[in-house]
Amino acid sequence: MGIPIHASFKHPVAISQVMVNFAARYDIDVQTCLLGTGIIEAQLRDADLLIEREQEMRLIENLMLALPDVPALGFELGLRYNVATFGIWGFALRTSRSVREAVQCALRYLPLSTAYCNLAIFRSPHEYGISVDASAIPHHLQQFLLERDMATAVRLFDELALSGLQILRFEFQGQPPAHAERIEALSGIAPHYGCSRNALVLRRQDAELPLPMYDAHLVRLLEEQCRAQLDRRQVGGITGQVRQLLLGAAGLAASLEDVASQLAMAPRSLHRRLTEEGTSFRNLVEAERKQLAGQLLESTEMKQDDLAFQLGYGDSTAFARAFRRWFGQSPSEYRKLSKGSPRE
Repeated sequence: MGIPIHASFKHPVAISQVMVNFAARYDIDVQTCLLGTGIIEAQLRDADLLIEREQEMRLIENLMLALPDVPALGFELGLRYNVATFGIWGFALRTSRSVREAVQCALRYLPLSTAYCNLAIFRSPHEYGISVDASAIPHHLQQFLLERDMATAVRLFDELALSGLQILRFEFQGQPPAHAERIEALSGIAPHYGCSRNALVLRRQDAELPLPMYDAHLVRLLEEQCRAQLDRRQVGGITGQVRQLLLGAAGLAASLEDVASQLAMAPRSLHRRLTEEGTSFRNLVEAERKQLAGQLLESTEMKQDDLAFQLGYGDSTAFARAFRRWFGQSPSEYRKLSKGSPRE
């Protein structure tokens, strides 16, 4: 059983916040982490914001460049994630009947996690394990993300089964890296190298350990919510492609014709496809501008002229007019209120 992790799935920006917080422990500032990602600091606090795989990979590259001398950097980062980091996905694991069912649930909805590796379950008469395949990841990130994904699994197993679960061993392909002893020090488990696969191995009997928070009703409810989140996070249809361009290469000042050209489509065809998916180009631009405007006003001190430019408006008057239509107040009133008492 294996679930491939495709580039078509987005990750919540909250996962990037974990990396930024981790970097801060080593005195690396937020701006260094976010350089070239297209993510602004204010967005890190948006629980609903989803980012592209490429944005997250750039953040990982920044982290690696900023901390080249930290041994087992990916493994140490992986231990910083916990069940709560993943929201609904993590809660679904916690309420599963057993370790085995939690692993099966995890793999069914794996794109809701941090994982970049492809994972699969294997069994033998006495062992139960998860193989971890990093071959689809860009070469310069493979070791970092392999170790991060394995460490995250260790952390989740520790949380889910409390002290009742023992990981027998880590298996790694290839020769031991210079930081092999650091992995053992961080995890308490001696890694084995020169193996035929990368894997976490448990005792077969431990896969059947019951989990203390099992709730049959919640299992069904949370699985439904995981399915809904998968649908939301998948960059599907022409709507997702247009949104990607508006937030990336094209920018919020782009016209329908600009975006159609980048998609190698006629403007009329793009209009028709968006209509078929229940939206319009204007509605997509408006929705992205509205969301970003609120975030920037609440979390930055950008001047109104700069905000207007950032959001693709020709002048601040047009921006202020649109903002009042969205929120029923001026940008300055909104910012003043957001800095004072919480808004309803």
